[in-house]
Amino acid sequence: MVNWSMALAPAPTICLGVDPGSLACGWAVVSRLGSRLELLAAGVIRSPRGADFDQRILGIHEKLAEAIAAHRPQFMAVESPFVEKNAATALKLGQIRGGILLTAGLHGLPVGDYNPMQVKKAVSGYGWADKGQVGKMVMTLLNLKEPLAADAADAAAVAIGHLLATRRVGPQA
Repeated sequence: MVNWSMALAPAPTICLGVDPGSLACGWAVVSRLGSRLELLAAGVIRSPRGADFDQRILGIHEKLAEAIAAHRPQFMAVESPFVEKNAATALKLGQIRGGILLTAGLHGLPVGDYNPMQVKKAVSGYGWADKGQVGKMVMTLLNLKEPLAADAADAAAVAIGHLLATRRVGPQA
């Protein structure tokens, strides 16, 4: 006998949030079911200083691909860079973002792109919130007992922002 109430239960919407960086790239997988948000996994992909840049990008790709395989998100949300004054740094960050976007494309994930002010406003209600305020709000929204590493908290904030922004239009956003 089939339990139809179980068969028709809504599935959570899952988003992989990414805070790009060449030395420390934060990631977090967050699910939303109704108004309930839950952290499924998070971490920071660290690249050693002096590592060949192509190997840094490959390492980020591999870790994100592992998270995608393990948690099957429907979306990826990536924080856009702020205006970078150093051209060499901006170029490197652009290359890191390119690798991240390629990972999303290879796995068929639509990508939401959010600037830091949008992310801060989504989780704290204030676009000029500092990192500490964002980290505390991430803990509160995800009902965490311990804080996440700063880069992972930023990635969780990006995922939360995407899930909140898309809740009005459903999982097809």
